[in-house]
Amino acid sequence: MQDWRPKHSPWLIALGVMMATFMEVLDTSIANIALPHIAGSLSATTEEATWVLTSYLVSNAIVLPMTGWLGNHFGRKRVLISCIIMFTFASALCGLAWDLPTLILARVLQGIGGGAMVPIAQSIMLESFPRAKRGVAMAIFAQGVVVAPILGPTLGGWITDNYTWRWIFYINLPVGIGAVLMANWVVEDPPYIKRNASATIDFIGFGLMAVCLGTLQIILDKGQEADWFGTPWVCWFAGVSLVTFIAFIAWELKVDHPLVDLQVFKHRNFTVGVLLMMSLAAILYGTTAQIPLFLQTLMGYPALQSGYAMSPRGIAAFFATFLVGRLVGKVPFRLMLVVGFTLLAVSSFMLSNLNLQVSQINVIWPSLVNGVAISFIFVPLTTLTMSQLGQQQLGNASGLYNLTRNLGGSIGIAFVTTMLARGAQVHQSLMVTHLTPYDPAFREQLAAAKKSLVLHTDPATATSQAYGAMYGVLDQQAHLWAFVDNFYLFGLLALAGLPMLLLLQKVKRPTPKPTGGH
Repeated sequence: MQDWRPKHSPWLIALGVMMATFMEVLDTSIANIALPHIAGSLSATTEEATWVLTSYLVSNAIVLPMTGWLGNHFGRKRVLISCIIMFTFASALCGLAWDLPTLILARVLQGIGGGAMVPIAQSIMLESFPRAKRGVAMAIFAQGVVVAPILGPTLGGWITDNYTWRWIFYINLPVGIGAVLMANWVVEDPPYIKRNASATIDFIGFGLMAVCLGTLQIILDKGQEADWFGTPWVCWFAGVSLVTFIAFIAWELKVDHPLVDLQVFKHRNFTVGVLLMMSLAAILYGTTAQIPLFLQTLMGYPALQSGYAMSPRGIAAFFATFLVGRLVGKVPFRLMLVVGFTLLAVSSFMLSNLNLQVSQINVIWPSLVNGVAISFIFVPLTTLTMSQLGQQQLGNASGLYNLTRNLGGSIGIAFVTTMLARGAQVHQSLMVTHLTPYDPAFREQLAAAKKSLVLHTDPATATSQAYGAMYGVLDQQAHLWAFVDNFYLFGLLALAGLPMLLLLQKVKRPTPKPTGGH
């Protein structure tokens, strides 16, 4: 069957859908840095305010796998425009929120609108470009998916410091209106969409999927705060999530019109690709969460300045993606992936050499390498993952692919928060054995501290303050080693992706036809 071609230029279509994609992906990270301001403004605790993030992630995760069914049932264009309108309306409601429950409800609506927006945009772009230019299409798509979450904290910090947290939501309004107008003008449904317009709604599949993903996302987001499986509700949620996951798989494989077509996992490239994307997302989101924490808690950077230290990664990813787009079709995809995962490991190992005497440049260089690495991975990986699928399968596959990206990001952030807290305790318990009068180095440092402090207070107080200062140094060093361990483990995770590249099958590059192409 010959591939369908849209009436408008695929470059115009790319511009239209990327406006929506960038807006949605940016919103997943832009609110993080404003949480303390949101909590104070709405008379809520910081822990209560984190539901602003959790509510968005839960509703987003539930909608993502439904994308293929929604696009086939209602049409891609109608779903995309409806999602943009809902997201834009919910953004206005977020900005106007008068209390925390209103804001959480608005974020749920945002998550529903944003959940289907990105995979629908991805499938539209893949359909609009000829097979020979899908790599170029994914290079454009990477600009939003890769760069936006990196720029989010910086932009969010700047807006919050200079205006108010409400403007991190209000800025979506002009972008959303422009995206609706562009989508209405250039996006069209391919003819095969009409074949599934009469498909019935899989209510049982939807219910099982919603419970499974909702409970899993809440566990990942709130697990460390609740001491993981030391808390009964986490155990119950984990059990419910596992049981409904198994039931969902069994149901979807036997029902006539499944909500999610799991047959795409028969294609080796898709199965391997989603696993690699999950690993990449865990490293990307985990590093994005960890570097600002290191700079603010240990180095004393203000929030906005720590965001600036992250911005070189977004800049590097932006420009590297153009280079990758030009290499597509000239350099084997697997070779590009080897370069990408190797650079990703190198950047993580560079960050594992950080100490408390480093300057900002010691964070900027690994961030630049990291940005280049992500570009060399995202474009060829997405192209290879979708390479064995027909156009009719792209909507469903894009939803599953983006779901694994989101889940990988949640796993990465949960890993960081857990390992930082527990790793610091482990290192502190190991190092505290040296804080004894029998350790020569400790006696020397304690004496020097007492000698300095006794000039300003009495000997007893000076001794107490000297012990407190020594413990403060110990605590700081313990947290530093926890950060170092995490960066090192991210490097190992990146290297673990290299053997999996051997499982990816080569793509036969189609030769573009001389007539009828864009």
